[in-house]
Amino acid sequence: MLRERVEEALNGIRPALQADGGDVELVEIDEAEGIVKVQLQGACSGCPSAQITLAMGIERAIKERVPEVKQVLSV
Repeated sequence: MLRERVEEALNGIRPALQADGGDVELVEIDEAEGIVKVQLQGACSGCPSAQITLAMGIERAIKERVPEVKQVLSV
């Protein structure tokens, strides 16, 4: 199931986010479009590096494990 694989990818990166006082929550998956929406939480939500974290960390981790995902958006 797509959602389970995305959650597994998020669980892989979650400890690094939590070490910096943040976290990430899966909000929605648009399977037809290949878009995953996440919400950065805690310190990550207001961090100036949040977009870098999203693109280089979260999106990369998800795409590695779930290649059908084309984009990850922060909501």
